Amino acid sequence: MSVLLGIDIGTSGTKVLAWDPERAAILGEATGEHSLQAPRPGWAEQDPAEWWRATIDATKRALAAAKVSGADVAGIGLSGQMHGSVFLDARGAVVRPCILWCDNRTAAECDEITALAGKENLHRWVANPALPGFTAPKAMWLRRHEPANFERTARLVLPKDFIRLELTGELATDVSDAAGTILFDVERREWAWDLIDRLGLPRPWFVPVRGSHEVTGTLRRKAAEALGLREG
Repeated sequence: MSVLLGIDIGTSGTKVLAWDPERAAILGEATGEHSLQAPRPGWAEQDPAEWWRATIDATKRALAAAKVSGADVAGIGLSGQMHGSVFLDARGAVVRPCILWCDNRTAAECDEITALAGKENLHRWVANPALPGFTAPKAMWLRRHEPANFERTARLVLPKDFIRLELTGELATDVSDAAGTILFDVERREWAWDLIDRLGLPRPWFVPVRGSHEVTGTLRRKAAEALGLREG
């Protein structure tokens, strides 16, 4: 039997489904919970390591509920909460807790983005106004309020991209998550480099963008052992 796993990195928990593609049936499911921190009013942060621990826990329990072996898993699909900013250093380590989609600290940075880019250009380049939930103002906030962390940052990814990195060692995002950063040209389907340059964000931060259906890596040994799956 070939089984597919669906992993959804939500805000309050990570859900894993074991799916039988031949019968189009859910065989088992489980959720691993993670906490949300609000160090100040209007702030919302999470430790990305909690997502990974929840993924490991929920995967093992979903396979047990499905009564299948990890060796039966033929593929993994990812979905997850959007807009959150995971700042990684040059070694791929997390620089600071992820600033989530529901965080409201960046009103001043939204005004700054609008002033630097212009409303017309924002709509033309990224088809959205600057709002606190999006990723771009969080990057601007980091530069203003945590300059040491800004300098340490080498890559900026989204929550499900972090789990992909843990699973495969590959840095990538997909067009849906990229569009939710307001740093992605949705018409050209590429990073909005003109906007990124105007905002003064480093180009190397931005990882390759893939189609949502594309394969982006294979399961590496360390992750396979943690999840109880086979490598590859």
